Amino acid sequence: MEKIKNVKEFVEKLDAAKKVNPKDLSSDQDLTIGIMNLISIEEHLMFSGAKTGKHEFYDLINDVREQRKQMMQKIIPSYEGEVWCISKHLLAASMRLFEVGTKALAAGDKDGAYDLFDRSYGLYCIFWGLNMGMINGGVDVKWVKTKKSSETDRSAQAVVATDDMADGGKMSRLKKWVKNAVNCCIE
Repeated sequence: MEKIKNVKEFVEKLDAAKKVNPKDLSSDQDLTIGIMNLISIEEHLMFSGAKTGKHEFYDLINDVREQRKQMMQKIIPSYEGEVWCISKHLLAASMRLFEVGTKALAAGDKDGAYDLFDRSYGLYCIFWGLNMGMINGGVDVKWVKTKKSSETDRSAQAVVATDDMADGGKMSRLKKWVKNAVNCCIE
């Protein structure tokens, strides 16, 4: 996978993929949500087959899995090692934590829900960091301040090197990067 040189380049790539209506989510972000749901459908088909004893549910898994694979190839056309599988599990875990968070919220456990939502979003940020070349092997990420070159990349302040960041702030900084770079809504 070609490494992104800076956040401005990343934002430009994402902007190129945006839909005609600038208020819509970017195509890739929409697609990741669709992929999350396809993964969940695979899981529900397995559990439905097991609970009901009806193999028809199991038989549908391959069709849904094939669609999920085709959609993932649109976002992850090439990869090293187990990035494909890691990506699938990051999206699946993100979706599942979100669902558990919504149940906690409905039950009145706001603090538990907010924690689960934060964790879900963190996994989603790792997915983007991994697939945009911002994480090397999922471990070594270093954020370096860059000069602001225009109003449009005002919030894009980081490039990645291979050294480690101080004080375990990797997740926090990755979330901040995704919040600023993977901006799904233009106001």
